Amino acid sequence: MKNSEVVSREQWLEARIELLKKEKEFTKLREELTQKRLDLPRVLIEKEYTFKDSEGEHSLKDLFKDQSQLIIYHFMFHPDWEEGCKVCSMFIDHYQALYPHLLARDVQLTTASRAPLEKIESFKKRMGWDVSWYSSSESDFNWDFGVSFTQEQLDTQNMVYNYQKGAKFPVTEAPGISSFYKDADGNIYHTYSSFGRGLENFLGIYNFLDIAPKGRDEAELPYPMAWVRHRDKYDDESFIDPYL
Repeated sequence: MKNSEVVSREQWLEARIELLKKEKEFTKLREELTQKRLDLPRVLIEKEYTFKDSEGEHSLKDLFKDQSQLIIYHFMFHPDWEEGCKVCSMFIDHYQALYPHLLARDVQLTTASRAPLEKIESFKKRMGWDVSWYSSSESDFNWDFGVSFTQEQLDTQNMVYNYQKGAKFPVTEAPGISSFYKDADGNIYHTYSSFGRGLENFLGIYNFLDIAPKGRDEAELPYPMAWVRHRDKYDDESFIDPYL
């Protein structure tokens, strides 16, 4: 932990008020960014995609259910893996309780992965999650939305992730989040996607760590978030990081 200066309460208050000015500037900038995000043009989805859950096969339109807005979290879960990504698991830990609040705002939130449904269901049971989660293994959905890659693409750095060609990533699955809109005629539009550090906006734990005395405390780690584990593995002394 950095040894910051020790001062009187009056001096601390003066410094805190000065910082508050910056925080308010940041809030205004965030509001401007949010509006620009809402002002983005949209793309008509004409391709058919297939998703599977315990109730059978579904189209992208089916995933909206009774809502006109859909958010899909692209969860890293390769068909060959025995468990889902540890960081993506932290995401579900964050948003599982949000469902009724999002539904009240006409938003359907769901999750999709390339893993087969059997593995998804088994992992959900292990983690104690009651979330909407589909297997996209039988369609091009992950590939078209830039979260799945071939090993050759990784080896040659001939891949596009977070809108950057030649991006580097340790495995052939990557995280992301995408938003869609369904109009009154049933047409579906892609409105937004975010990847990489853009996903930090959805991790509330960082909002807490950013005000803790040590902050994120990740500078000495092999990579940011190297400290993260599945929540049932923090006491597992045999844990091996799959991304190292």
